[in-house]
Amino acid sequence: MLRAISTHVFLPQRLHAGLLDALVAGGAQSIELFAARHHFDYTDRAEMKELAAWFLSNDCRATLHQPIFEASIGIGHWSRHQPATLNLIDPDKSRRISAMDEVKRALDTAEQVNIDSIVLHLGGRDDKWNERSLDLSITAIEHIKAFAHPLGVRTLVETLHNEVTTPEHLLEILRAGHFDTVGVCLDVGHMNLPGMPPLNEAFEILGPRIAELHLHDNGGQRDEHCWPGEGKLDWNVVRDGIAAVSQEAKGVLEIRYEPELPGKVVSEQAAKAFRLLES
Repeated sequence: MLRAISTHVFLPQRLHAGLLDALVAGGAQSIELFAARHHFDYTDRAEMKELAAWFLSNDCRATLHQPIFEASIGIGHWSRHQPATLNLIDPDKSRRISAMDEVKRALDTAEQVNIDSIVLHLGGRDDKWNERSLDLSITAIEHIKAFAHPLGVRTLVETLHNEVTTPEHLLEILRAGHFDTVGVCLDVGHMNLPGMPPLNEAFEILGPRIAELHLHDNGGQRDEHCWPGEGKLDWNVVRDGIAAVSQEAKGVLEIRYEPELPGKVVSEQAAKAFRLLES
């Protein structure tokens, strides 16, 4: 498994080279860029050139997490209490189109930064599993995949805490859409929440489809995104699951953010988390 860290841990801050350096110092072999315009403006070509220059000068790979905030929530307008507002399977067609357009704008990052993959969210917490959500999920993946593939970016879908993206339903979506090259991002923290299947079953069901893991902990009731070992997740199950997935799969620490969190603290915590995972 490739060690990776999401910039989500620095989400309230403007992304810069010093923060990226801190992630590498913590052991990251790959960095997942959490797309949000207040965090890094993927529509600003000058800013993207600076980001590309950093990756070119560092031995570190990159992945992308789709934006979950509307374009209007930019610098000076975002707060830590801002809820996700983009939904690729929103019942309202205009909102679906708006969400897809924003994801495509974020994917323009791959024109300058060598992005391995993009992680997609299908639905929000309250979205239900039915024929409509199946059809809308297939349509969303088709549109994003058609845009991402020519850029050399693989499309991944994440297991969220909702009915649409349980391991069984994600496999049904991928099979129904004949998405042989689309992978899954198994979020281990989400599997520790009420109503979700046991984590060992998720590993078994998704098997070779797993291209990425989102690694974080919680107390079993709320999606807290704690550092591994701070909650009640059984990390022995995670380690067993990691042993069975592809060595090219990325294990991404996706940790909650705090205002002005020092890079040094993140480096130390990340190194500790990777030791726990690899012990």
